[in-house]
Amino acid sequence: MTAIDEPANARSRRTREALLAAARTLIEEHGFPAVTMAQVAERAGVTRRAVYLHFASRTDLLTALFDYVNDAEDLASSTRRVWDAPDAAAALDEWARHLARYHPRLISLARATDHARRSDPDAAAHWDLVRRDWHAHCRRLSEWLDHDGRLAPPWTVDTASDMLWVLMSFDVLEGLVVDRGWSRERYAIHLAALFRATFVSQADDSRDDASSRSGTR
Repeated sequence: MTAIDEPANARSRRTREALLAAARTLIEEHGFPAVTMAQVAERAGVTRRAVYLHFASRTDLLTALFDYVNDAEDLASSTRRVWDAPDAAAALDEWARHLARYHPRLISLARATDHARRSDPDAAAHWDLVRRDWHAHCRRLSEWLDHDGRLAPPWTVDTASDMLWVLMSFDVLEGLVVDRGWSRERYAIHLAALFRATFVSQADDSRDDASSRSGTR
């Protein structure tokens, strides 16, 4: 296996991580056009040759950046709470909390990528990868609700997946948390309430509330 496929030792891994960190910083500070192999090498303090030892192209670098950011921000820990929820409705609540704690840390990166994708094919490919991954999570939630018999009409798995995906928009997040000054906790509470009222069958909620009051399950 060559170095371009997988770092062979600790020094190589550190170099790779430094390159990805440099690429993320450049995007956040100067936008996607600043991410050239030369600029990444300079920011990371290595030669251009070192960049190409790890990434065959700028596209490869930006594709790897997706996984790097998820690892750096501990995406797995945040989403684990969603998929460990006891039922689909509770998972939807946890999804709102996940978006509130995780996505605010990505605003600058997301904004830079979204702006650049209109003119930069590499940025467009990277952003498409991210958004397809987000949609897959939304579909998993919708399928869970449907399997549990909790998906409210008139929603289908397809339409609920699409609407959940749209509600992940950074326009919504930035408008409320940045422009209107909502705390992340407030954002999570109200987003969860919106999800419940929109996607979860209210009849099932009423039965659950009645069971809780009577002490039965």
